[in-house]
Amino acid sequence: WPSYDHFLLTKRRAFLHHHHYTPPPNTPDIMSFFQQITTRSQSINSLLCIGLDPHLKELSLPPNSTESERAEAAYQFCERIILATHPHAVCYKPNAAFFEALGTTLGCVTLRRVIDIIPDGIPVLLDVKRGDIGSTAAAYAEACYEENGGLNADGVTLSPLMGWDSVQPFVTGKYFNKGAFLLCKTSNPGSNDLLALTLQNQTTLFEKIAKLTNEWSERAESESPSDSSSTSPPRLGLVVGATDPQALSAARQSAGQSTWILAPGVGAQGGDLDAACRAGLNDSGSGMLIPVSRGVSRASNPGEEALKLKEGINAARAAVLASRGAKSAADGSNSSSSMAPYQREFLEFSLKEGVLKFGSFVLKSGRTSPYFFNAGLFSSGSALSKLGRSYAASIMASELVNKDGKVSFDVVFGPAYKGISLGALVCAALYSDFGVDVGFAYNRKEAKDHGEGGVLVGASMSGKRVLVVDDVITAGTAIRESHTLLTKIGATPVGVSIALDRAEKRSLEDPLSAVQAVARDLDIPVVSIVALPQLQEYLRQSPDYDEDVLKLVTEYRSKYGV
Repeated sequence: WPSYDHFLLTKRRAFLHHHHYTPPPNTPDIMSFFQQITTRSQSINSLLCIGLDPHLKELSLPPNSTESERAEAAYQFCERIILATHPHAVCYKPNAAFFEALGTTLGCVTLRRVIDIIPDGIPVLLDVKRGDIGSTAAAYAEACYEENGGLNADGVTLSPLMGWDSVQPFVTGKYFNKGAFLLCKTSNPGSNDLLALTLQNQTTLFEKIAKLTNEWSERAESESPSDSSSTSPPRLGLVVGATDPQALSAARQSAGQSTWILAPGVGAQGGDLDAACRAGLNDSGSGMLIPVSRGVSRASNPGEEALKLKEGINAARAAVLASRGAKSAADGSNSSSSMAPYQREFLEFSLKEGVLKFGSFVLKSGRTSPYFFNAGLFSSGSALSKLGRSYAASIMASELVNKDGKVSFDVVFGPAYKGISLGALVCAALYSDFGVDVGFAYNRKEAKDHGEGGVLVGASMSGKRVLVVDDVITAGTAIRESHTLLTKIGATPVGVSIALDRAEKRSLEDPLSAVQAVARDLDIPVVSIVALPQLQEYLRQSPDYDEDVLKLVTEYRSKYGV
């Protein structure tokens, strides 16, 4: 009689074959590889990546086994792991080498069979570590990604040492929604031979690779179809061994908060989970995958072991976040100066675009400010796309969203002139990134005496709840005028969204900022992407600015800040 284990395996196999993944609400129709990773991680509260490594020694086969026997044993080996662990796996990472070693006829066939039984909604990271250029790299990409005739993977591991040319075919063109982890500082001791070499600027080669992930991700976006905005950077992640927490910390600092890091080495290779999490997690306690292979495959119950690993990782995450919170309290900082990943990304690309500058600037108020923000310099397609997404992220993280995840407004209103483009960007980003579909309207400064006439254009706002979008609030005049206009037509202003809150007093005698005064006088919330406290915190953490810049901003905040 078949064993109970065999019965259970058969039932689970039937479940997987008929299982259709339903994505969370507000999920874009086309998600990039790293959006899939993020969505899956959040939906199951896990950072566990399951490695599928059917090493011949693991298959318990006689020395004279045939290729067919090896292939079937490898398939069953992987199937057993997938059936048991899929509730806990953010992604699966089959290692191509172990399948190729099965034989020239059935090795890749078996790999594709294994990939095909991984449930929909769980990304497949094909561990191939390719590194070549031109037509060879393009052929490798086709072999990895194509559904017909290829392996149908969602992402790959690559060696970046031959430069952008070797990465490009894997993340651009028709593969714009794919992703790749670049070998940065691997877990083997020999990685120090090259990857730890010091460059002329006194950084290491692996830190240079970490910085390139953002540069190359942006380059990939610029070389992809124009309708691929929902798959904006990052398109690249990093492989950094958990066996070297110091390198892991340096890579995180170099790559920034939004880059995903694959950190092998926990378990069999001796990497310390707690130390790795302290070094590699981003500010949200995420952004890092812990791959485990032998620890799961050799367990008597792979499902229980996967759950144990997931819970262990989550405990380490909680400890890291608690420790960072305690450190912030000890340093005298507070939640108003902490940064979400979207805020850090906004500051980084604002600096890159020259929108945000440090120096000495005389403001309209007569004050000499150590920084200046000019939103008019967001003047390219890629910059405007990122700007819209930053606005959308700040709105969705604010009180403008209720506990059921619904926004509290029906229409986005952009007051002329700068608010017009900003409102359109925000509306589009809310839909593309969060599935929130609201109306858009704007006004003219001069009434039109022909056509539809009037000063209002776009969605009807009468009887609707309206969110006003602008770049900054200096005196609040434009926002107050918009509020008056909206109430006259029967609309209900429910909030204001801006890019930067300078968070400074209107005068030394007035304790309120312009933003606070608007919120008080109009009785509506004002949401900003970033404020002066986040700018100060960014300078405190960034290696790119010296202490003098931080000192000037700190002194300015001390004198004028609210």
